[in-house]
Amino acid sequence: MKSKYYHIAIEGFYTMMNLEGYRIFLHTARAGNLTKAAQELHITQPSVSYAIKQMEDALGVKLFHRLSKGVELTAEGRALLEYVEPSFSLLEAGENKVRSLKRLEAGELRIGAGGSLIRHLLLPYLDRFHTQYPDVRIRLSHGKTPDLAKRLIDGQIDLGIVHMPFTDRQLDVRPLITIEDCFVVGEAYRHMAERILAAEELLNLPLLLLSRGSSTREFVEQWFAAQGMPLEVDIELGSLELLIELARLGFGAAFVTRSFVKKELEAGSLYELRIREPIPSRSVGIALRRDISLSEAASRFVETLTSPPSELSN
Repeated sequence: MKSKYYHIAIEGFYTMMNLEGYRIFLHTARAGNLTKAAQELHITQPSVSYAIKQMEDALGVKLFHRLSKGVELTAEGRALLEYVEPSFSLLEAGENKVRSLKRLEAGELRIGAGGSLIRHLLLPYLDRFHTQYPDVRIRLSHGKTPDLAKRLIDGQIDLGIVHMPFTDRQLDVRPLITIEDCFVVGEAYRHMAERILAAEELLNLPLLLLSRGSSTREFVEQWFAAQGMPLEVDIELGSLELLIELARLGFGAAFVTRSFVKKELEAGSLYELRIREPIPSRSVGIALRRDISLSEAASRFVETLTSPPSELSN
């Protein structure tokens, strides 16, 4: 003899699996006729009758009075309809929401990057994405590479733009662009830009660097160490833009990414110091979590970031 728990489990399984049965019940209740309900659902009338009978057997009550001109809800049927109608309305709203997300008519895009990368690298892509998908909410936050990695792992952002090399077993870091760094000065030190300098000559200049903990700061520290030179920093700030402005005003030599000061170099408000010992190039990459799928918005933005320039201009 089967226990009551077995019957409860079977009834629960039936309820969970028979969503279509409730859909048939709803159409039948609204139409008041089995044949009309079958036509609306594009199934046969016997299929509708069978589904209703199965539900009545499972629930142990009659849901409809069978009349000569159709069907009419019983008291139990009316009670069930009070729950079935809003449930299907909620499901329909959920389906519409998912379709909106798929069409990028809703949703959000969460990105983390360093302040200078946001301004000099991301802004054109963000502007293009926002123009194409204005209903997607963009959440943008800045931070250093280790901070962005933690936010990614904690699920606070969808993707991070980070300096490479950077590795973490939980993250997939894909190269995006290669960047070149240099030292720049303003008019006060223009004479030093007129010849090739030995690396140790940089020590005669006040050095303007990003604050400790940033990938750029670690990179330049490693470069100085490779030249066997002690590093003394006169000004260290968290803002690349402030370093550039201070260099322009004559406070010393700032270590910056060349492409970020292209306009200033072309305009003659900054001058690049030519160093005999080469400064290696480095890369900026996209960091993503390995164990989750990207949202539709994040996936589309990654496609935008990695599209060839010819495709972005179309």
